[in-house]
Amino acid sequence: MQVKTRAALGQLSDMDIRLLRVFKTVVDCGGMAAAELELNIGTSTVSRHIKDLETRLGLSLCRRGRAGFALTPEGEQIYAETLRLLAGVDAFRCRVDEIHQRMGGELHIAVFDKTASNTEAHIGDAIRRFVSQAPDVRLHLHVAPLNSIERGVLDGQFQVGIIPGHRSSAVLTYDALFTETMVLYASADHPLLTPDVAQQPQSWEALRAYAFAGLGYHSPNMELTQQVKLSRAATGYDQESIATLILSGCYLGFLPDHYAESFVRQGRMHAVQPQQFTYHCSFFSIVRASPQPPRVTQAFQAALRQAHQPAA
Repeated sequence: MQVKTRAALGQLSDMDIRLLRVFKTVVDCGGMAAAELELNIGTSTVSRHIKDLETRLGLSLCRRGRAGFALTPEGEQIYAETLRLLAGVDAFRCRVDEIHQRMGGELHIAVFDKTASNTEAHIGDAIRRFVSQAPDVRLHLHVAPLNSIERGVLDGQFQVGIIPGHRSSAVLTYDALFTETMVLYASADHPLLTPDVAQQPQSWEALRAYAFAGLGYHSPNMELTQQVKLSRAATGYDQESIATLILSGCYLGFLPDHYAESFVRQGRMHAVQPQQFTYHCSFFSIVRASPQPPRVTQAFQAALRQAHQPAA
């Protein structure tokens, strides 16, 4: 005789959605105490909500104690599913607003790091244009690595991503926005710049004698270094980590010239043969190609295009 088992969760309720939003906030903030301000409720109430969710799901989601907050393996899976579920709920609300010919709800935008100092990037201008058109939309601006932005747009966590172009996908739509110049840098005390080095390297082959720090995921940085056969002696996952590795004096690395400018001005970094060791990145906005993006997403895309149109 086959025994039928009842699903642990059963019908999904509004309270379940609320508890999942609390859980997401706790994870994003790194703990219950940190989530208290974000949620505007006391830590004891946050803890009770998490216990209620664990009871509802029949799972232990996190460990909390002196060692700090950490997700269990089951909690990590529930967090990933929570992101997908809440993205779907938000998309549904956007569709309803669209039927009513109004723009409301939330819009999540993810931007590759260290773009704010690029004078060719007019993302702030695009936001201003968008807010004047859709003041009831709540904006969420995220900064993330390139691969995380692509994955987030595909699974619905982000509606719009802004990334350096490195490869194209048939399931994404791309709009060209602005460019960025990447230059090779060394710290002021790097052996390459000490007086006993008579001449800086003149070729990529000569550069291979020095330890190099590069990004650890598919990107224009990785594509170039593979092409010129620069092996990574250290790996970073954003521009801040690459800058830190350069400043250690142990590694050379590429940074956006606008971001490195303050380090150069302070005398902490120097460009290495910038006419030779440089490359350019084109930045694009990305959205999912299908289904057709909701009106809110399309409005932000239009604001990005308008903000980055060449001056007449």
